Amino acid sequence: MGSVMTLQQAIDYRERLRAEGKRLVLTNGHFDLLHVGHLDYLEKARTLGDALIVGLNQDSTTQQHKGHGRPIVPDHERARLLAALVPVDAVVLFAEPTADRLIEQLRPDVYAKGGDYAHKPLPERAAAERVGAQVALIEFLAGHSTSALIARIRALPH
Repeated sequence: MGSVMTLQQAIDYRERLRAEGKRLVLTNGHFDLLHVGHLDYLEKARTLGDALIVGLNQDSTTQQHKGHGRPIVPDHERARLLAALVPVDAVVLFAEPTADRLIEQLRPDVYAKGGDYAHKPLPERAAAERVGAQVALIEFLAGHSTSALIARIRALPH
């Protein structure tokens, strides 16, 4: 089981991995209303290296990105849920609008994001390239998204 770490703890963990010759994969996101699509994505990301750190958007940035009423699940709860998943070694909360700072501080070997970025600009691409990280776009499990899940819940009869 993984753990929720401060940025400094994650940097220290990264240095231990590097000393052991292990590859670090970093991904990030909101992970609001955790579902099987998230798990599938994280499992695929984990196969790209020896350890997976998940950067988790804090509540303030999730609301900025996703709009009023989001997140549904508070960041400290989302962090605990993510850390409990088998593919996740560590979770780090961050407040910035992009994961550039996490990438620059953690210097992952692989930076993984969802396959939807194949058709739109990846905001963190330049930061990943600056630190020499391979950028990997992971295909989503079709038919699974938090937005679709919320829509299904809203459509339920009251």
